Amino acid sequence: MKPMEGLALWREVTLTSVRSTDPDLTARQMAVLLTVYLTAPPHTVRGLASLLGVGKPVITRALDAMSTAGLVKRKRDEADKRNVLVQRTVKGSVYLNDLGERVSAAFGAMR
Repeated sequence: MKPMEGLALWREVTLTSVRSTDPDLTARQMAVLLTVYLTAPPHTVRGLASLLGVGKPVITRALDAMSTAGLVKRKRDEADKRNVLVQRTVKGSVYLNDLGERVSAAFGAMR
């Protein structure tokens, strides 16, 4: 895929996402959400911050918004009460499945 084709794909997916009733996520929120769903758990604020190369407050703000939207949930780690685990939700799985379908449809339309 050429760079401009990649950008056209990104634009099309972004447009379909904006037109949907799904929550609008920032690029940082999307990066956190995709990391939680596409990499093996457990996920903690500290671990996500390290993995994404950002500060813990960035992750906390992203999780606040995504928790409000029901895309992730937080649970105290029973093994270490100092840690909060970030967990997937059904609503988050559906959200990303729908996004994946939009990406596939946009890619198919470009071919």
